[in-house]
Amino acid sequence: MVNRPLHARVELQKPLLAAIAFVFALTACDTLGLSLPSERALEDGAANTLSEAKSLGIKGSYSTSQGTSSMIDLQVVRPNTQHATVTTGDEKVEAIIVGDTAYFRGQKFLAGHMGNDPLSQNLVKAAGNSWWKGSPGNIPSMKEFTDGASFRASFLGSANTQRTDHQTVDGQGAVELSGARADLFIAAAPPYHLLRVHLKEGVLIDAMYSVDFHYNDFDRDFQITAPADVIDFSNLSTLPPVYTVVSVDTSRCGSPCIVSAQLKNLGGATGATGPSTVTFTMAAAISNTVLGSCQSTVAPDVGYNGTTTASCTITVGSQPENAAVVTATANNPGRG
Repeated sequence: MVNRPLHARVELQKPLLAAIAFVFALTACDTLGLSLPSERALEDGAANTLSEAKSLGIKGSYSTSQGTSSMIDLQVVRPNTQHATVTTGDEKVEAIIVGDTAYFRGQKFLAGHMGNDPLSQNLVKAAGNSWWKGSPGNIPSMKEFTDGASFRASFLGSANTQRTDHQTVDGQGAVELSGARADLFIAAAPPYHLLRVHLKEGVLIDAMYSVDFHYNDFDRDFQITAPADVIDFSNLSTLPPVYTVVSVDTSRCGSPCIVSAQLKNLGGATGATGPSTVTFTMAAAISNTVLGSCQSTVAPDVGYNGTTTASCTITVGSQPENAAVVTATANNPGRG
């Protein structure tokens, strides 16, 4: 009679003990590495997905040998299409590469890479925030970060000396493989996508230091296409009007003072957000005091290398103490 309740209590505990044993067994397997992907599987997965993915995205930061730090948002579509936005301080440039042709836009970036002379800056203003053609060589190839074979040669195999499991990158379980060149984070689940590359301090890859790239959007359709209505600086007729003053005529400046200027168009005839204007200013020769001004609209526009004139009447507020000088300045609104 006494043994029956004790016997029943022992029987009730057996399922609980079995469950504890099962959990312990799973934990032991994980600790021993029996349920974790092999290092070779991780490396093959990371390299193969870089090579075989139809597309992929990279976001992160890097520095150059000039000491500038930049943020990049890159989309790669096989075999030869890319879209990237690079931000350096308050300067941003956007690029699209389709085959052997590259397109860029970013007025502040363009201004910083053109000459400081008035003509160059007029061209920058005329271009506005439009797309322009450039050389694909102006963009780092980043082959070591996007091509599977190059990535393997640069970062995998004997380059890794330490493994750390149970990491997390952007909400995904990851395995960290570290070496002298970089810390690599690879998804812990098949197909073992590459999730992050963090270069060690002082390591230079593809002209970039301090790289910290996060990978995403494998096989996404980014729908990257070549832009339309592109400026080609080797063919200035693709620009909107860019008038420059050739000469100023004050021969009819009496009472009233009629002034005119000969203009030359270094751009095309269309595409501006508004008409170009010319502002005439009369100033005292010695004191530089402004005595009067007027503005004229350039119409109609002329084509590339064409010439035209603009004129208006200056109302003089006071007579100069000696002589007066009349200057003319063209304003070209460009594409905005």
